[in-house]
Amino acid sequence: MVYGPEGSDVEKRFQSKVALVTGATSGIGEATAVRLAAEGAKVVCVGRNSERGQAVIDRIKRSGGEALFVAADVGQRSLVESAVKKSVETYGGIDVLFNNAGNVGPLKEIVEMTEEEWDEVLDVNLKSMFLFSKCALPYLRKSKGTIVNTASELGLIGAPKYTAYCASKGGVVLFTRALALECAPWQVRVNCVSPGFTVTRMSEWELSHSPDKEAARKSAMENVPLGRFAAPDEIANAVAFLASDEAKYITGAIVSIDGGTTIK
Repeated sequence: MVYGPEGSDVEKRFQSKVALVTGATSGIGEATAVRLAAEGAKVVCVGRNSERGQAVIDRIKRSGGEALFVAADVGQRSLVESAVKKSVETYGGIDVLFNNAGNVGPLKEIVEMTEEEWDEVLDVNLKSMFLFSKCALPYLRKSKGTIVNTASELGLIGAPKYTAYCASKGGVVLFTRALALECAPWQVRVNCVSPGFTVTRMSEWELSHSPDKEAARKSAMENVPLGRFAAPDEIANAVAFLASDEAKYITGAIVSIDGGTTIK
């Protein structure tokens, strides 16, 4: 059987399983939600934007999948608890948690950044992973499920004006490794994908802040050894693999999907 994106002939690796995906309203989160649904999962999509969230649900249902949207600010404990509770009430448990919600924050030097701006980036990118993992783990222990976190190439290397983002994504890397050790006795695996520049709403927003957007795009692409940017589906491929039984002896891994950027 050939694995492929929405609409292709895919093996049902997640048949009868429940996947909770944060940051599911666009980009990598949307691509992964669609991919998991295509492989048989019942998908709970969590995000802030209800209109975009419903569009993802409609896309999944048009392809014969099953999905539910829950609007939530992923950095607020009460809303995270409600999202997890809704998942369990609707589908009976959780088998896969994809902690993907992300916020690049303002592109500022640290002396210009406010405390509120710093906190927002850390809340969305790092605190949310703590909250969702904490709330979902009682159910993941029962199902011997798996967690996949989204870090970034900027969790492995630094970049000016990305201080909060780098700090949060570097935190995701070690959060993944530490949580993998904590969860191993329960046979719950925890892994991490570390994408490079991927064509998403967030990356387009980043480029839009350059004085010359096309020059910035060309420069960013020249920095990638493979000479191109990733598509969201390419990140979703790796997430689906790590969440599947094909990766059942992999835990604590940080999988770089960056076209070779961080090996230079």
